[in-house]
Amino acid sequence: MQSKEKILIKFGEKVRYFRKEQGLSQEQLAFKANLHRTYIGMIERAEKNITLVNIEKIATALQVDIKELF
Repeated sequence: MQSKEKILIKFGEKVRYFRKEQGLSQEQLAFKANLHRTYIGMIERAEKNITLVNIEKIATALQVDIKELF
C-alpha cells in the first residue's frame, strides 16, 4: 500500500471516530462543515484526496484541532 493511501485511510478513520464520538451522522457533519454528505462518506472510506481547505472545515465542524485528524 502506498503512503498516500495510508494517510487517506488514517484520516478517514479519525473523521469517523470524532463524528461518532459526537453522535453526528454523516449528513449532520456535512451540514456543519458546509460539505456534501456523500463527500463525507467518501472521505471516511478513503476514496477522496481531501484538500487542506476541507480538512479545516471538518476540523472546525468537529471542534478539534487539525492535528487531531492525523
